[in-house]
Amino acid sequence: MMALGENIKRARMKAQISQDELAKRLGYKSRSTIAKIESGENDLTQKKVAAFAKALNVSIDFLMDGDSNENNSKGVRIPVLGRVVAGIPLEAIEDIEDYEEIPRRMASSGEFFALRIKGRSMEPKLSEGDIVIVRKQEDVDSGDTAIVLVNGDEATVKQIKKTEAGIMLIGFNVEVYQPHFYSNDQIENLPVRIIGKVVESRHKW
Repeated sequence: MMALGENIKRARMKAQISQDELAKRLGYKSRSTIAKIESGENDLTQKKVAAFAKALNVSIDFLMDGDSNENNSKGVRIPVLGRVVAGIPLEAIEDIEDYEEIPRRMASSGEFFALRIKGRSMEPKLSEGDIVIVRKQEDVDSGDTAIVLVNGDEATVKQIKKTEAGIMLIGFNVEVYQPHFYSNDQIENLPVRIIGKVVESRHKW
């Protein structure tokens, strides 16, 4: 993360902003955090990078590689998680199996992670071992495919169908997974929690 830290420092100095002022703008308690970020000691999530870009009035591209060209062909790497479980923030998950690259324009639209498909419940559209690119968000539209945590268990990938009474989780392979309905009461108390929307899938041969 050294290049990112150096680019943040370059942008800060060009804007004639002190570390104290930048810390204040971003809600950090002291300049020491900014100093550690600029020296490459602290990693930043995509969301944090976007916040730095906004505070320094530069593009995310500039902070990532020093290039202000929005059409730069270089992408942004995101982690491929082997699993997602309740109670562990996504940025703290250490079960990283690989990395995937997404376009910078996509990366600038939110916070993303990738997840490896397990099981056959989403065949034929998604096969075991495939990678899905996920935008982190707490709600999706009816018909979207989402990453869902149910009752504190490991996250599952399912299509969402919403009704006034609750939501239905649908697997494309009904021989493996029958549609499962959760009432509004179950959504609240189990709980049933949406953590992201699948925006892309990548088949692994």
